[in-house]
Amino acid sequence: MHEQYRVVHPISVRWADMDRMGHVNNAKYFTYCESARMAYFVAVRLEEHREEESHGPALVSATCNFLRQVKYPDELAVGVRVTKIGRRTFTHDYQIWQRESGEVVADGTAVIVWVDYAAGKAMPLPEPLKEAIAQLEERRFEEG
Repeated sequence: MHEQYRVVHPISVRWADMDRMGHVNNAKYFTYCESARMAYFVAVRLEEHREEESHGPALVSATCNFLRQVKYPDELAVGVRVTKIGRRTFTHDYQIWQRESGEVVADGTAVIVWVDYAAGKAMPLPEPLKEAIAQLEERRFEEG
């Protein structure tokens, strides 16, 4: 199941990640996914696909389903893949699991829009970025 993810980012749970209840605070899961998202951007060479310095990705939606408690000093992995590409957006799917057991502890999604930061508006995804994603994912996407 984890082999569906072309990018897998390791996470070592820190003592500071835990809350007063003795498990990882729910907000940290979003940080773990953010780290995996950045690893994905590196894998598709996102910076090379900017047509202008003011163009780039922006997170517009994020979800997380908390399936199991995680505690220090767990070792996790976050798998990330693109499941959908639209005209201006793409959707990431995340799965977080314990590295030793493979048990899934959380999953979620994120929608990323391509924006012109200077103009403050969404714009079409660069075609070379779409191609880089398709190549990494080893599949073709229908825009939708």
